[in-house]
Amino acid sequence: MVHREAVAIGGLTRDEVDERVARGDVNRVETGTSRSLAEIVRSNTLTRVNAIYLVLFLVVLTTGHLLDGLFGLLIVVNSASGMIQEVRAKRTLDRLALLNRSPVTVQRAEGVVELDPARLVVDDLVRLAAGDQVPVDGELVGTAGLEVDESLLTGESEPVLPAVGDRLLSGSVVVAGAGVLRATRVGEDAYAARLSREASAFKRPSSDLRAGIDRILRYITWALVPVAALTVVNQLWINDQAPSDALRGMVAAVVPMVPEGLVLMTSVAMAVGVVRLGRRQCLVQDLPAMEALARVDVVCFDKTGTLTEDGMRVRSVEVLDPALDAERVAAVLAALGAAEERPNASLRAVIEHVGDRTPAVATDAVPFSSARRWAGVRTGDGRAWALGAPDVLLPGHPALDRVAAEAAQGRRVLALAELDGALDPAALPAGRTAAALVVLDQRIRPEAAGTLAYFARQHVAVKVVSGDAPNAVAAVAGQVGLPAGAVLDARDLPEDPAALADAAESAVVLGRVAPEQKRGLVRALTARGHTVAMTGDGVNDVLALKDADVGVAMGNGSPAARAVARIVLLDSDFATLPHVVAEGRRVIANIERVATLFLSKTVYSILLALVVAVTTVPFPLLPRHVTLIAWFTIGIPATVLGLAPNEEAARPGFVRRVLTSAVPGGVAVAAAAYGAYAVARAVIGDGQDAHVRAATAAFLALVLTAFDVLVAVARPLRPWKVGLVAAMVLGMGLAVGTPLGQRLFVLDPTDARVWAVAVPAAVVGVLLRRLTAALLRRAGARVGAGDRSGDGNT
Repeated sequence: MVHREAVAIGGLTRDEVDERVARGDVNRVETGTSRSLAEIVRSNTLTRVNAIYLVLFLVVLTTGHLLDGLFGLLIVVNSASGMIQEVRAKRTLDRLALLNRSPVTVQRAEGVVELDPARLVVDDLVRLAAGDQVPVDGELVGTAGLEVDESLLTGESEPVLPAVGDRLLSGSVVVAGAGVLRATRVGEDAYAARLSREASAFKRPSSDLRAGIDRILRYITWALVPVAALTVVNQLWINDQAPSDALRGMVAAVVPMVPEGLVLMTSVAMAVGVVRLGRRQCLVQDLPAMEALARVDVVCFDKTGTLTEDGMRVRSVEVLDPALDAERVAAVLAALGAAEERPNASLRAVIEHVGDRTPAVATDAVPFSSARRWAGVRTGDGRAWALGAPDVLLPGHPALDRVAAEAAQGRRVLALAELDGALDPAALPAGRTAAALVVLDQRIRPEAAGTLAYFARQHVAVKVVSGDAPNAVAAVAGQVGLPAGAVLDARDLPEDPAALADAAESAVVLGRVAPEQKRGLVRALTARGHTVAMTGDGVNDVLALKDADVGVAMGNGSPAARAVARIVLLDSDFATLPHVVAEGRRVIANIERVATLFLSKTVYSILLALVVAVTTVPFPLLPRHVTLIAWFTIGIPATVLGLAPNEEAARPGFVRRVLTSAVPGGVAVAAAAYGAYAVARAVIGDGQDAHVRAATAAFLALVLTAFDVLVAVARPLRPWKVGLVAAMVLGMGLAVGTPLGQRLFVLDPTDARVWAVAVPAAVVGVLLRRLTAALLRRAGARVGAGDRSGDGNT
């Protein structure tokens, strides 16, 4: 038996540790899971929107009308809300990253201590045992049957048996035995850290959503200056207003053109999505990954760890020796399991199968070794037994045909043999008798079927990409209800890109996939227009993870894989992936929904300012009116709708689609507001008191039509959405219908003529919105039909 204490040696003193920390020889690595606080503050305060609002706020201050500067609060709200949500997301990400670091056992002069890996220093003596991941590069100075799996680094699944003096690399995993490693390279110099740096340097996909919003803001910025100048000229010289009134009119015209809440809601919705996924032990390494998640239509994953759990289970035990019965075989298997201090997956399955049976008394034992490929025990009656690979224990035996048949179905078979001779770890005796076959199969994850059913409902194609035999993978996939489809051996995949893409699209199961082929499959699928999510855990998966639209790494995988992946499932649970995709869809679909609200305001503000300037009438609204409208018809409703459930899949063409939805509402609101204002001026007059009533008519017509836009955006209506709209109408009613609100916001709805003008104008606006929307839909359908016809001809 092997214990950690079997290889104990001395370690560094506290002074030696402090000296190494002082010169920087410590295992600290910048993980980059989130931005620094300074970067968060800068990115949320130094924005295009805040700059525009600050200039306009300073303009209003020069007029002395402070209430008209209420929109200046949006600078604080925008910045504070964005920073609060991103700091929350940062804390979640940093906490999850810390939880993902397992402590290491170190021998120091004062004794054996457990430390965070970040506190290791050069020359530390790190104790390793089965299940540990090597945290730093180093030289092996002590070993007791140590076996190391370097598959996360090399892709080779066979464990290696290092000797004293050999070099071990960070990222390797100890599968058996124990050892002591003297750290030689730590921090940024360690092999895993260098790979992580290289992986992090890969260019991540850009965000269509962010690019679209930036493009919209750029266009609006270009429009602001001429519209502002035209409004000032109209107010100051044509209408001969006082400079303060002219500037207030200009600010009232320009402020609503800026979709300030769109930028805020995008950041907040994504940050909230990150926090929600963090509660499910899912680490989102960059916010734009939320957008890519929403577009996923193909998921590629391995069989092991996704459809199956890490452990095995005994399917059957077949007794081959007529002289033995099932109870005797079970007792011997129990003795073999009890003799192993650190059983591997197969022996753990055997132990679970025999349950609490009393094991045969063992007088001697040989622990399992991947080099020997068997474990042995001598029982109290003097008989020796070995359990291991059938081809090692029973070479040439007829039972090997049965073993081959089981292997073709994806199962593993162990042979139990009685030894005729001494129990010698160096060599098996020549005389061996076949006692039994133990058939194992992989443990199916109970949640796998539900996960695959979710993807089927969401029209997300699933590809099982495995290094195992194709038939074996297909057998497991069939057990969890994966839809039948092509089963391919990756060794037969074509090299031609077009043929490879055809094969990748048609296949459901791909077996014998080499690490370098994974990247080719991902590229082939993305070249056909698919949005691909790829799961992986090893360094050999890095390039495929990087090329996928969404790389998803398992938390127990290599540092390099976790670094390049955009999503890390810290609990390595594939069942989390449906929640990840659903959260991405919720975030992006809601951003697109509320974008229609914000951009309809931009459209009607530009149109209203231009029409007012061209017709040379005073601008009907004050900045405080604009602020009130923004609160109840856009800002508050958008905040609630932006966080609502939504499973609609994201689609490309964000700018075109949002503008198509926003233009009808913007045209309708502008027409209703200006129409009511023009008619009210004709009916009521254009004196100072008459101007307030005419402006009130324009305000009411605008608000009523804007509420119709809000209802359209909120569809399909649910009780809580109806309640939201009702609450906004009530809030606006209190502002307009109470004497205090009328005085603060300079409104006069007491004249019946105001309502007689405003209500019909709003009705016309509502009808105009629906007519414009129908025309745009018809035009879009004709364009789509033309595109399809063109595609068919080519």
